[in-house]
Amino acid sequence: MVAAQKRKELQGFLEYLAKKRSASQNTLDSYGRDLCHYLDYLEESGAGSPFSATEETLRGYLEHLDGLGRSHATVMRCLSSIRCYYQYLEENNLVSGNPAHALRLEKTPSKLPLILSSREIGLLLEQPDASEPKGCRDRAMLELLYATGIRASELVCLNVEDVNLRAALLYCRSAKRERTVPIYPTAVAAVAEYLSRVRGIAPGEARGQALFTNLNGKRLTRQGFWKIVKGYAEQAHIAKEITPHTLRHSFALHLLENGAELKDIQAMLGHADISSTQVYVRLMNEHVKEVYRNCHPRAKIV
Repeated sequence: MVAAQKRKELQGFLEYLAKKRSASQNTLDSYGRDLCHYLDYLEESGAGSPFSATEETLRGYLEHLDGLGRSHATVMRCLSSIRCYYQYLEENNLVSGNPAHALRLEKTPSKLPLILSSREIGLLLEQPDASEPKGCRDRAMLELLYATGIRASELVCLNVEDVNLRAALLYCRSAKRERTVPIYPTAVAAVAEYLSRVRGIAPGEARGQALFTNLNGKRLTRQGFWKIVKGYAEQAHIAKEITPHTLRHSFALHLLENGAELKDIQAMLGHADISSTQVYVRLMNEHVKEVYRNCHPRAKIV
C-alpha cells in the first residue's frame, strides 16, 4: 500500500472512533499520535506495510520504543492503540487477522533483567567452532553483541560499512539517530576473521550489504539469531533462560560493576532517557546483596 492509502485508512479509523465510540478529542489525538509514529516506523525501518505486519513486526516496534526510552506506561498505551487499530482493519476486511491480539505486556515491570556472570559469558562465547564457516560467523556475532551491547534487531540490521575494524568502532544507525560504540580487540578479531574467511562465500547478489547472513546468503533475521543463542546456551549447559537481550543486560551491568559512569552506559545503549539505564543500578545493588548473603560467614546465622 502507498503511504497516502495508509493515512487514508488511519483517518477512517479515527472517524470510526469519533462516530461509533464517541471518543473525545484528547483520545483521538492520542491514538493519532501513536499510530502516526507506528506508521512512520514501518516506513523508515523498511519493516513493511501495516497490512502485512506480523506479531514479530510489532515486537520489533515495541523494542524500538523501549530503545527510545519510552516509559512502560507509554509503551502500554501505544500497544493498546495499535491493537484497536487492527481490530478496525480486521472488521473492515483490510487484514486477515489482528497481529496485536496475542501481544501482552505486564502492567508493571516485574523482575529485574536476567544477567549472565562473566564465567557464563565466557562459556557461551567458547561454544561456536570457529574452524567451521557457521561457527566463525556465530562467534563473530556473539562477540560483537557482548562487546557493544546492541539489540538483536540492531545486530541483524548491520551493514558491512557500520563496522570500522581499524578504529575498533561500531556505528549503530537508525532513521533519526546514530551512536558509536567501541569494540574490544577479541571481537574485532572475530569479525575480521568472519569477513575474510566466511562472508565472501555467499553470492554477492544475495548478501547485499548485510554484515551477517544466513547460509543462503540472505540477511539473518532476529528469529534466526535467537535460535542460535538458545542453541549455544544449551550446548554450554547454562541453565538460565537467556535471550539475545540477556547479553545486552550483561554488557551494561558488567560495565557498571567495573566503574563505568551511568551516562556513558546510557550513550552506548542508546537510551533516550537515563531512567531506562538506572535499572542496572538496582540490579547491581541486588547482586551485591546476594553476594553478601551467600558469602559472608555470619549472614546466614539466625
